[in-house]
Amino acid sequence: MLATAAVCPHPPILVPEMAGEAAPELDALRAACDRAVRRLAGDVVIVVGGGSGTRSYGPDAYATLRPYGLGWTSPSEPENDAEALPLSLTIGHWLLQRAEACLDVRYQAVAFDAEPQDCLTLGHELAESAGRVALLVMGDGSACRSEKAPGYLDERARPYDAGVARALGHADAAALADLDPGLSRDVQAAGRAAWQVLAGAVSGDGCAGELLADEAPYGVGYLVASWSCGQAGKGAAAG
Repeated sequence: MLATAAVCPHPPILVPEMAGEAAPELDALRAACDRAVRRLAGDVVIVVGGGSGTRSYGPDAYATLRPYGLGWTSPSEPENDAEALPLSLTIGHWLLQRAEACLDVRYQAVAFDAEPQDCLTLGHELAESAGRVALLVMGDGSACRSEKAPGYLDERARPYDAGVARALGHADAAALADLDPGLSRDVQAAGRAAWQVLAGAVSGDGCAGELLADEAPYGVGYLVASWSCGQAGKGAAAG
């Protein structure tokens, strides 16, 4: 069952060495991610993020930012036949490493264009894969929040992100499940599929949520949230 979840964005510039002199601009966002990751608790942590296809990665997979211009790889010397994790899972790995989280970690990619029902089914399967599952869900919001954004300005982007922020802050799995793939694609919200995996993982007593960050410094929505589920979630909600 799902015990806890953290939702974080996955831009390469979240890593200070990637951002260079602009690194301080994302200090608050990094701090929010650190806070969410430190709250993760479970028998296993499954990092979920968008990729070119839906698939899991083996324990010999490695994280790397070399395709983005930074000579960082973890582990530093991967096995010869090891596979590289996609960006979303790489940043998830980096966050766990940064938090010095000594946990049983697995990695699951979900296709950016996966159908909502497939995402929900995957989430349910992941939640049932261990007694107490923690999900680290990696996903960016809309990339169309301003004229200088990667996707230019789309007037639908801000209300789209606001709706996701409300859903994350209230642990509203139904609202995440209802996200429109077409609109999500139009506003270039890379996190849609991963968020719907999270929605599918929720069952029973539901969860309590807290929105820790809602920013768009470069015209891209970056959202951070923490969920506590089951009886723990009910207690948090009551408190």
